[in-house]
Amino acid sequence: MTELSTEAARLAEEYVRLGGKRRAKLDDNIVDTRLWDDEPDEAAVFWRDKIDSLPESERREVETNLPNMNPG
Repeated sequence: MTELSTEAARLAEEYVRLGGKRRAKLDDNIVDTRLWDDEPDEAAVFWRDKIDSLPESERREVETNLPNMNPG
């Protein structure tokens, strides 16, 4: 596992541990996230400060480590 993917996995794990509710939507080579429910303030601040501020390629790497909303 590369250092970038290890850091991305760590960030995604911490976000979920804080109660983050975003889920990854993976479709072919397109990565997106969805957030339907309110999430704890601590998770929202963590996302804004630690993940949303990353360069796009690094943010996408984190998003692929979130729980997946696709079936199967």
